[in-house]
Amino acid sequence: MPRISGRAVSKTAAATRRTVNIKSNQRRNRGRNSRQHVLHVDGVIEANGGPDEDGTGQFEYGGWQAAFWDEQSERQVKADVKESDALLLGRRTYDIFRKAWPSATDEIGEVFNSVPKYVVSRGEPEMSWIGTTHLRDVGEVSAVREKHRAVHTWGSSVLIQELLRLRLVDRFNLWFYPVLLGQGQKLFGDGTTPTNLRLLEPPQSFPAGAVLARYAVAEGVPARGSMTAGG
Repeated sequence: MPRISGRAVSKTAAATRRTVNIKSNQRRNRGRNSRQHVLHVDGVIEANGGPDEDGTGQFEYGGWQAAFWDEQSERQVKADVKESDALLLGRRTYDIFRKAWPSATDEIGEVFNSVPKYVVSRGEPEMSWIGTTHLRDVGEVSAVREKHRAVHTWGSSVLIQELLRLRLVDRFNLWFYPVLLGQGQKLFGDGTTPTNLRLLEPPQSFPAGAVLARYAVAEGVPARGSMTAGG
């Protein structure tokens, strides 16, 4: 398995799941929430960084992202990480990160450990990661965006559904990988709030096969029409 700055790629892969920008309400003095997501072509995001990220013990392909990691991908991930001034995480992703990143000294670890972190959970997460604040309800995210310029969310596929429902997402950075696994948790499954997205720039491709597409969350709901002749 390739290594990045002395750290296993699985930890950096865990960081590349997805970034979301928290909704700014079009006001420049408010922050942006950006989500970064790693997913197969079939939409599955589960355990991309390693087998230990699978909480069920039933997913066969933990660590599937490692085969598609390359130096250009690494540089892009690091550049995106450095843009953030806060992290917003769901409970499961927070638990993975608080075990993986506090001892990290590479460029990504330095950012993650230095910025404020927010974990959204109705339970009682272990608050061992320095600089972490517990949010008991997703409604508290609105106050977080007032404090920061660029709030990034990584992983947190359950949390993202609530953020979309409340229109608290500005942007998706989606990493697509050329593999079909046919099982595992999907990023946008049944029940996702119908949402328009607008491509911000031409997608970037990387030597090992990954494609990065950046989308803004657009106004309105998906339009419908007919593709039949004269329809």
